[in-house]
Amino acid sequence: MVAIPSEIIPDLRAHLERFAEPGENGRVFTGPKGGLLKHSGFRRTWNRTRSAVGLPDLHFHDLRHVGNTLAASTGASLKELMARMGHSSTRAALIYQHASQDRDRTIAQALGSAFRAARETKIENARGT
Repeated sequence: MVAIPSEIIPDLRAHLERFAEPGENGRVFTGPKGGLLKHSGFRRTWNRTRSAVGLPDLHFHDLRHVGNTLAASTGASLKELMARMGHSSTRAALIYQHASQDRDRTIAQALGSAFRAARETKIENARGT
């Protein structure tokens, strides 16, 4: 079980109302006629959808990769990412921790703040305040 952003709850509710089987134990994803989602039917729908949105080379697993990369970009620790993704090894979780210029700037700013605070403390101590 993982926490989800409250901002996506309205979209999830809309999906459940429109596409899912009714009831507490109903399937979240069903086939076109409401039955079991079959691999061949899913593939046709997936291929049609990804072409329609201009992403013909998108693989279904890429969605997991994007979600996990976004989670990593929030500054989540390796242990937190492992728990969120259900990974037992650091090797798998490290795949999602891409270096980015934005993160590098954030890290540099945080380091700068720490240096300023340390310098100010040293100056204050030297002055005896």
